[in-house]
Amino acid sequence: MSVLKFTIFGNKYRMGSYLLMFRISSPFQLAFGRFQQGKLFTITEGDYLYIGSALGRSGSPLARRLIRHASRSGEKIPHEIRSDMINLFPEYGLSGSDLIEPSIKALRWHIDYLLDRPEAEITHVVVIRSGLRLEKKLSELLEPLDETSPLAPRLGAGDMQHGTHILRLTDRNRILDLLVQHLPAIITE
Repeated sequence: MSVLKFTIFGNKYRMGSYLLMFRISSPFQLAFGRFQQGKLFTITEGDYLYIGSALGRSGSPLARRLIRHASRSGEKIPHEIRSDMINLFPEYGLSGSDLIEPSIKALRWHIDYLLDRPEAEITHVVVIRSGLRLEKKLSELLEPLDETSPLAPRLGAGDMQHGTHILRLTDRNRILDLLVQHLPAIITE
């Protein structure tokens, strides 16, 4: 298990926001459910990130959501990072030692369709332990950068008027540096 696969901010909450960084190993076409009437998008090889949150008030909502994202539907092999999550989260107080793994995964959110593909592999998770809804602020911080580009407006962010939560990424280390620099202030706002 490698802690280098995780960057964790905050320590009080079992809820919060997160960024999933993932790699697409080869190009494919994908419809994100009914998004834009089932339009096919070309997903190119490279790095991507997804901004999400899990703000449930009881149990371990953040840990459960992240483990769900690292699972695939049916009998498909889960993301490699999933077993690291199950082992690491109790150690960091994100869950109890009795973390219950999710039942069979149904494709629900836009990101589910992308992460269900065998070409997609989660490579790093940024965990932001906070009771605040930070998706909009994270999107506003990351979307305008030269190192990111949206696949489509509002993709992965159907509950927002503007912005997107799924971004193509050209420099993961630069994004991680920016988060280390800006997140402490964002969390305390």
